[in-house]
Amino acid sequence: MVLIMLMFASFSSLGQIMPLTIEPYGGNKKARVAEQIGIVQIEVSYNRPGVKGREGKIWNTPVAHYGFVDLGHGTSYAAPWRAGANENTTISFSRPVKVEGKDLPAGKYGFFISLGEQESTLIFSKVNNSWGSFYYDETEDALRVNVKNQTLDNNVEWLKYEFINQGDSTATIAMSWEKRMIPFTVSVERKKLQIEAFKSDLRTTRNYTDFADAAYWCVRNNYALDQALAWIDRGINFRVMGEKNFRSLFAKATVLSKMNRNDEAKKVMMEALPMGTVTDVHAYGKQLLVQHDAQEALKVFKTNYEKYPESYFTHVGMGRAYSGLAEYKKAIPYMKSGLAKAPDATAKANIEGMIKKLEEGKDIN
Repeated sequence: MVLIMLMFASFSSLGQIMPLTIEPYGGNKKARVAEQIGIVQIEVSYNRPGVKGREGKIWNTPVAHYGFVDLGHGTSYAAPWRAGANENTTISFSRPVKVEGKDLPAGKYGFFISLGEQESTLIFSKVNNSWGSFYYDETEDALRVNVKNQTLDNNVEWLKYEFINQGDSTATIAMSWEKRMIPFTVSVERKKLQIEAFKSDLRTTRNYTDFADAAYWCVRNNYALDQALAWIDRGINFRVMGEKNFRSLFAKATVLSKMNRNDEAKKVMMEALPMGTVTDVHAYGKQLLVQHDAQEALKVFKTNYEKYPESYFTHVGMGRAYSGLAEYKKAIPYMKSGLAKAPDATAKANIEGMIKKLEEGKDIN
Protein backbone atom coordinates (compact mmCIF):
# COMPACT_ATOMS: atom_id res chain seq x y z
CA MET A 1 0.00 0.00 0.00
CA VAL A 2 2.83 2.40 0.93
CA LEU A 3 4.58 1.59 -2.38
CA ILE A 4 1.39 2.30 -4.34
CA MET A 5 0.95 5.66 -2.55
CA LEU A 6 4.57 6.61 -3.28
CA MET A 7 4.11 5.73 -6.96
CA PHE A 8 0.93 7.84 -7.11
CA ALA A 9 2.71 10.80 -5.50
CA SER A 10 5.54 10.44 -8.01
CA PHE A 11 3.18 10.40 -11.00
CA SER A 12 1.26 13.37 -9.57
CA SER A 13 4.46 15.36 -9.16
CA LEU A 14 5.58 14.48 -12.68
CA GLY A 15 2.21 15.62 -14.03
CA GLN A 16 2.69 19.03 -12.47
CA ILE A 17 6.11 19.42 -14.07
CA MET A 18 5.19 18.01 -17.49
CA PRO A 19 1.48 18.63 -18.14
CA LEU A 20 -0.24 16.46 -20.70
CA THR A 21 -0.56 18.00 -24.15
CA ILE A 22 -4.21 17.63 -25.10
CA GLU A 23 -6.67 19.48 -27.31
CA PRO A 24 -9.48 21.63 -25.78
CA TYR A 25 -12.27 19.63 -24.17
CA GLY A 26 -15.63 19.16 -25.89
CA GLY A 27 -14.60 20.17 -29.40
CA ASN A 28 -14.30 23.84 -28.47
CA LYS A 29 -11.54 26.01 -29.85
CA LYS A 30 -9.05 27.96 -27.72
CA ALA A 31 -8.41 31.48 -28.89
CA ARG A 32 -6.71 34.73 -27.97
CA VAL A 33 -7.20 38.17 -29.41
CA ALA A 34 -5.08 41.16 -28.47
CA GLU A 35 -4.88 44.83 -29.32
CA GLN A 36 -2.95 47.83 -28.09
CA ILE A 37 -4.44 51.26 -27.41
CA GLY A 38 -1.60 53.71 -26.95
CA ILE A 39 0.74 51.82 -24.62
CA VAL A 40 -2.07 49.78 -23.04
CA GLN A 41 -1.96 46.10 -24.03
CA ILE A 42 -5.30 44.28 -23.94
CA GLU A 43 -5.79 40.55 -24.39
CA VAL A 44 -8.89 38.35 -24.34
CA SER A 45 -8.30 34.62 -23.82
CA TYR A 46 -11.28 32.30 -24.27
CA ASN A 47 -12.69 29.04 -25.53
CA ARG A 48 -14.95 29.10 -28.60
CA PRO A 49 -18.08 26.95 -28.51
CA GLY A 50 -19.85 26.30 -31.79
CA VAL A 51 -23.51 26.70 -32.60
CA LYS A 52 -23.50 23.17 -34.07
CA GLY A 53 -27.04 23.19 -35.39
CA ARG A 54 -28.55 24.90 -32.35
CA GLU A 55 -29.69 28.06 -34.13
CA GLY A 56 -32.45 29.68 -32.08
CA LYS A 57 -31.60 27.43 -29.12
CA ILE A 58 -28.60 29.28 -27.69
CA TRP A 59 -29.87 32.28 -25.74
CA ASN A 60 -31.98 31.86 -22.59
CA THR A 61 -31.31 28.12 -22.62
CA PRO A 62 -28.86 25.97 -20.61
CA VAL A 63 -26.30 26.72 -23.35
CA ALA A 64 -26.24 30.45 -22.54
CA HIS A 65 -28.63 31.06 -19.65
CA TYR A 66 -30.08 34.42 -18.69
CA GLY A 67 -29.32 36.10 -15.37
CA PHE A 68 -27.81 34.19 -12.46
CA VAL A 69 -28.69 30.52 -11.93
CA ASP A 70 -27.67 27.52 -9.84
CA LEU A 71 -25.69 25.33 -12.22
CA GLY A 72 -25.73 22.40 -9.79
CA HIS A 73 -21.96 22.27 -9.48
CA GLY A 74 -19.17 24.14 -7.72
CA THR A 75 -19.71 26.67 -4.94
CA SER A 76 -21.91 29.22 -6.70
CA TYR A 77 -25.70 29.13 -6.35
CA ALA A 78 -26.11 32.23 -8.54
CA ALA A 79 -23.75 31.95 -11.49
CA PRO A 80 -23.66 34.15 -14.59
CA TRP A 81 -22.80 32.83 -18.06
CA ARG A 82 -19.13 32.01 -18.50
CA ALA A 83 -18.94 34.11 -21.71
CA GLY A 84 -17.32 31.28 -23.63
CA ALA A 85 -16.66 27.64 -22.80
CA ASN A 86 -14.54 25.53 -20.45
CA GLU A 87 -12.32 27.52 -18.04
CA ASN A 88 -12.63 31.24 -17.34
CA THR A 89 -12.76 33.68 -20.19
CA THR A 90 -10.15 36.25 -19.15
CA ILE A 91 -9.41 39.83 -20.11
CA SER A 92 -6.15 41.51 -19.19
CA PHE A 93 -5.19 45.18 -19.23
CA SER A 94 -1.55 46.20 -18.81
CA ARG A 95 -2.54 49.63 -17.43
CA PRO A 96 -5.69 51.23 -16.03
CA VAL A 97 -8.63 51.62 -18.42
CA LYS A 98 -12.24 52.70 -18.46
CA VAL A 99 -14.92 50.22 -19.49
CA GLU A 100 -18.09 51.96 -20.62
CA GLY A 101 -16.75 55.04 -18.82
CA LYS A 102 -16.10 53.26 -15.50
CA ASP A 103 -12.60 52.88 -14.04
CA LEU A 104 -10.95 49.46 -14.02
CA PRO A 105 -7.39 49.03 -12.67
CA ALA A 106 -4.69 47.18 -14.59
CA GLY A 107 -4.89 43.43 -14.16
CA LYS A 108 -6.16 40.12 -15.46
CA TYR A 109 -9.85 39.48 -14.85
CA GLY A 110 -12.23 36.58 -15.07
CA PHE A 111 -14.98 37.71 -17.47
CA PHE A 112 -18.64 36.74 -17.11
CA ILE A 113 -21.91 37.98 -18.56
CA SER A 114 -25.31 38.07 -16.91
CA LEU A 115 -27.36 37.78 -20.10
CA GLY A 116 -30.68 39.44 -20.80
CA GLU A 117 -32.91 39.72 -23.83
CA GLN A 118 -32.24 43.39 -24.61
CA GLU A 119 -29.23 44.18 -22.46
CA SER A 120 -26.60 42.31 -20.49
CA THR A 121 -24.41 42.94 -17.46
CA LEU A 122 -20.68 42.46 -17.96
CA ILE A 123 -18.78 41.27 -14.91
CA PHE A 124 -15.04 41.60 -14.37
CA SER A 125 -13.95 39.35 -11.52
CA LYS A 126 -10.71 39.63 -9.56
CA VAL A 127 -10.45 35.82 -9.79
CA ASN A 128 -9.40 34.57 -13.22
CA ASN A 129 -8.39 30.92 -12.76
CA SER A 130 -11.68 29.13 -12.12
CA TRP A 131 -13.47 26.60 -14.33
CA GLY A 132 -16.42 28.25 -16.01
CA SER A 133 -18.62 30.21 -13.64
CA PHE A 134 -19.24 27.33 -11.20
CA TYR A 135 -17.19 29.10 -8.54
CA TYR A 136 -18.32 32.65 -9.22
CA ASP A 137 -18.56 34.91 -6.14
CA GLU A 138 -20.03 38.38 -6.53
CA THR A 139 -17.91 39.68 -3.63
CA GLU A 140 -14.90 39.21 -5.93
CA ASP A 141 -16.31 41.55 -8.61
CA ALA A 142 -13.99 44.35 -9.68
CA LEU A 143 -16.57 45.98 -11.97
CA ARG A 144 -20.03 45.53 -13.45
CA VAL A 145 -21.37 47.48 -16.43
CA ASN A 146 -24.60 47.23 -18.41
CA VAL A 147 -24.57 47.20 -22.21
CA LYS A 148 -27.10 46.79 -25.01
CA ASN A 149 -27.22 43.56 -27.02
CA GLN A 150 -27.18 43.80 -30.81
CA THR A 151 -28.83 41.47 -33.32
CA LEU A 152 -26.71 40.19 -36.22
CA ASP A 153 -28.02 39.45 -39.70
CA ASN A 154 -25.66 36.53 -40.28
CA ASN A 155 -24.96 33.54 -38.10
CA VAL A 156 -21.59 33.39 -36.29
CA GLU A 157 -20.86 29.67 -35.96
CA TRP A 158 -17.93 29.87 -33.54
CA LEU A 159 -18.12 32.33 -30.65
CA LYS A 160 -15.55 35.07 -31.11
CA TYR A 161 -14.19 38.22 -29.53
CA GLU A 162 -12.82 40.96 -31.73
CA PHE A 163 -11.69 44.58 -31.55
CA ILE A 164 -13.75 46.96 -33.69
CA ASN A 165 -14.15 50.74 -34.04
CA GLN A 166 -10.57 51.43 -32.95
CA GLY A 167 -9.54 55.02 -32.29
CA ASP A 168 -6.47 56.68 -30.80
CA SER A 169 -7.77 56.23 -27.26
CA THR A 170 -10.68 53.80 -27.57
CA ALA A 171 -11.73 50.47 -29.01
CA THR A 172 -14.85 48.35 -28.86
CA ILE A 173 -14.49 44.73 -27.81
CA ALA A 174 -17.34 42.70 -29.28
CA MET A 175 -18.40 39.17 -28.36
CA SER A 176 -20.36 37.59 -31.21
CA TRP A 177 -22.10 34.22 -31.36
CA GLU A 178 -25.03 32.85 -33.35
CA LYS A 179 -26.98 36.03 -34.21
CA ARG A 180 -26.08 38.17 -31.22
CA MET A 181 -23.31 40.66 -30.55
CA ILE A 182 -22.48 42.08 -27.12
CA PRO A 183 -20.10 45.03 -27.55
CA PHE A 184 -18.44 47.20 -24.92
CA THR A 185 -16.12 50.19 -25.18
CA VAL A 186 -12.70 50.36 -23.57
CA SER A 187 -11.00 53.75 -23.34
CA VAL A 188 -7.63 54.83 -22.00
CA GLU A 189 -6.09 58.11 -20.93
CA ARG A 190 -3.57 57.66 -23.69
CA LYS A 191 -1.56 60.85 -23.30
CA LYS A 192 -1.49 60.78 -19.51
CA LEU A 193 -0.36 57.15 -19.45
CA GLN A 194 2.33 57.77 -22.06
CA ILE A 195 3.79 60.67 -20.09
CA GLU A 196 3.76 58.57 -16.92
CA ALA A 197 5.62 55.82 -18.78
CA PHE A 198 8.20 58.29 -20.11
CA LYS A 199 8.76 59.67 -16.61
CA SER A 200 9.33 56.18 -15.27
CA ASP A 201 11.61 55.12 -18.14
CA LEU A 202 13.67 58.30 -18.01
CA ARG A 203 14.48 57.96 -14.31
CA THR A 204 17.75 56.31 -15.29
CA THR A 205 20.79 56.85 -17.48
CA ARG A 206 19.66 57.19 -21.08
CA ASN A 207 21.05 58.08 -24.47
CA TYR A 208 20.02 61.52 -25.77
CA THR A 209 17.94 59.81 -28.48
CA ASP A 210 15.49 58.52 -25.85
CA PHE A 211 14.92 62.05 -24.60
CA ALA A 212 14.50 63.22 -28.18
CA ASP A 213 11.96 60.47 -28.93
CA ALA A 214 9.92 61.48 -25.87
CA ALA A 215 10.09 65.13 -26.90
CA TYR A 216 8.98 64.37 -30.46
CA TRP A 217 6.00 62.39 -29.12
CA CYS A 218 4.96 65.46 -27.14
CA VAL A 219 5.28 67.64 -30.25
CA ARG A 220 3.22 65.25 -32.39
CA ASN A 221 0.50 65.16 -29.75
CA ASN A 222 0.79 68.83 -28.72
CA TYR A 223 0.97 67.70 -25.11
CA ALA A 224 3.22 68.38 -22.08
CA LEU A 225 5.52 70.63 -24.11
CA ASP A 226 7.18 72.13 -21.01
CA GLN A 227 8.08 68.60 -19.95
CA ALA A 228 9.35 67.84 -23.47
CA LEU A 229 11.66 70.85 -23.33
CA ALA A 230 13.00 69.74 -19.94
CA TRP A 231 13.63 66.24 -21.30
CA ILE A 232 15.52 67.35 -24.39
CA ASP A 233 17.60 69.78 -22.33
CA ARG A 234 18.53 66.84 -20.15
CA GLY A 235 19.36 64.81 -23.24
CA ILE A 236 21.71 67.56 -24.39
CA ASN A 237 23.32 68.42 -21.04
CA PHE A 238 23.07 65.15 -19.08
CA ARG A 239 26.37 64.61 -17.26
CA VAL A 240 26.90 61.01 -18.33
CA MET A 241 25.38 60.46 -21.77
CA GLY A 242 24.11 63.89 -22.80
CA GLU A 243 25.12 64.94 -26.29
CA LYS A 244 24.97 68.28 -28.03
CA ASN A 245 24.80 67.60 -31.75
CA PHE A 246 22.66 68.57 -34.70
CA ARG A 247 19.91 66.06 -33.94
CA SER A 248 19.58 66.83 -30.24
CA LEU A 249 19.55 70.57 -30.92
CA PHE A 250 17.11 70.06 -33.79
CA ALA A 251 14.78 68.25 -31.39
CA LYS A 252 14.98 71.18 -28.97
CA ALA A 253 14.27 73.67 -31.74
CA THR A 254 11.28 71.58 -32.84
CA VAL A 255 9.83 71.74 -29.32
CA LEU A 256 10.43 75.50 -29.10
CA SER A 257 8.72 76.02 -32.48
CA LYS A 258 5.71 74.03 -31.29
CA MET A 259 5.57 76.34 -28.25
CA ASN A 260 5.61 79.34 -30.63
CA ARG A 261 9.01 80.39 -29.30
CA ASN A 262 10.31 80.78 -32.84
CA ASP A 263 13.14 83.23 -32.17
CA GLU A 264 14.61 80.86 -29.59
CA ALA A 265 14.19 77.96 -32.00
CA LYS A 266 16.11 79.80 -34.73
CA LYS A 267 18.89 80.64 -32.30
CA VAL A 268 19.23 76.96 -31.37
CA MET A 269 19.31 75.98 -35.04
CA MET A 270 22.05 78.50 -35.79
CA GLU A 271 24.12 76.63 -33.23
CA ALA A 272 23.10 73.28 -34.73
CA LEU A 273 23.69 73.96 -38.43
CA PRO A 274 27.52 73.76 -38.39
CA MET A 275 27.21 70.33 -36.74
CA GLY A 276 24.85 68.91 -39.35
CA THR A 277 25.58 66.73 -42.34
CA VAL A 278 24.53 67.86 -45.78
CA THR A 279 21.34 65.80 -45.52
CA ASP A 280 20.60 67.03 -41.98
CA VAL A 281 20.70 70.65 -43.12
CA HIS A 282 18.77 69.87 -46.30
CA ALA A 283 15.97 68.27 -44.23
CA TYR A 284 15.83 71.32 -41.97
CA GLY A 285 15.54 73.63 -44.97
CA LYS A 286 12.64 71.56 -46.30
CA GLN A 287 10.94 71.80 -42.92
CA LEU A 288 11.20 75.59 -43.03
CA LEU A 289 9.51 75.55 -46.44
CA VAL A 290 6.69 73.45 -45.02
CA GLN A 291 6.36 76.10 -42.30
CA HIS A 292 6.15 78.76 -45.06
CA ASP A 293 9.36 80.46 -43.92
CA ALA A 294 10.96 80.70 -47.35
CA GLN A 295 13.39 83.50 -46.47
CA GLU A 296 14.87 81.54 -43.58
CA ALA A 297 14.91 78.41 -45.77
CA LEU A 298 16.96 80.25 -48.39
CA LYS A 299 19.58 81.18 -45.75
CA VAL A 300 19.83 77.56 -44.63
CA PHE A 301 20.05 76.15 -48.16
CA LYS A 302 22.69 78.78 -49.07
CA THR A 303 24.81 77.80 -46.08
CA ASN A 304 24.60 74.17 -47.15
CA TYR A 305 25.40 75.03 -50.78
CA GLU A 306 28.48 77.05 -49.85
CA LYS A 307 29.76 74.27 -47.60
CA TYR A 308 29.01 71.39 -50.01
CA PRO A 309 29.00 72.92 -53.54
CA GLU A 310 29.37 69.53 -55.25
CA SER A 311 26.48 67.83 -53.51
CA TYR A 312 23.32 66.84 -55.33
CA PHE A 313 21.30 67.85 -52.26
CA THR A 314 22.57 71.42 -52.10
CA HIS A 315 21.74 72.17 -55.74
CA VAL A 316 18.23 70.76 -55.29
CA GLY A 317 17.95 72.68 -52.02
CA MET A 318 18.70 75.98 -53.74
CA GLY A 319 16.11 75.16 -56.38
CA ARG A 320 13.53 74.47 -53.68
CA ALA A 321 14.43 77.68 -51.86
CA TYR A 322 13.87 79.91 -54.89
CA SER A 323 10.72 78.02 -55.78
CA GLY A 324 9.45 78.76 -52.27
CA LEU A 325 10.00 82.44 -52.99
CA ALA A 326 8.14 82.06 -56.32
CA GLU A 327 11.38 82.91 -58.19
CA TYR A 328 10.99 80.02 -60.58
CA LYS A 329 13.46 81.23 -63.22
CA LYS A 330 16.21 81.38 -60.56
CA ALA A 331 15.27 77.91 -59.36
CA ILE A 332 15.55 76.19 -62.76
CA PRO A 333 19.37 76.38 -63.23
CA TYR A 334 19.94 74.89 -59.78
CA MET A 335 17.51 72.07 -60.49
CA LYS A 336 19.22 71.36 -63.82
CA SER A 337 22.64 71.19 -62.17
CA GLY A 338 21.07 68.93 -59.55
CA LEU A 339 19.75 66.75 -62.36
CA ALA A 340 23.30 66.25 -63.63
CA LYS A 341 24.34 65.05 -60.16
CA ALA A 342 21.30 62.82 -59.54
CA PRO A 343 22.45 59.59 -57.86
CA ASP A 344 19.94 57.24 -59.53
CA ALA A 345 17.13 56.98 -62.03
CA THR A 346 14.42 57.61 -59.44
CA ALA A 347 16.02 60.88 -58.31
CA LYS A 348 16.54 61.90 -61.93
CA ALA A 349 12.89 61.32 -62.81
CA ASN A 350 11.80 63.24 -59.71
CA ILE A 351 13.93 66.26 -60.63
CA GLU A 352 12.76 66.20 -64.24
CA GLY A 353 9.20 66.41 -62.94
CA MET A 354 10.09 69.38 -60.75
CA ILE A 355 11.82 71.19 -63.61
CA LYS A 356 8.70 70.77 -65.72
CA LYS A 357 6.57 72.30 -62.96
CA LEU A 358 8.96 75.23 -62.56
CA GLU A 359 8.86 75.89 -66.32
CA GLU A 360 5.05 76.02 -66.00
CA GLY A 361 5.36 78.56 -63.19
CA LYS A 362 4.37 76.18 -60.38
CA ASP A 363 5.89 75.72 -56.94
CA ILE A 364 7.66 72.38 -56.44
CA ASN A 365 7.46 72.30 -52.64
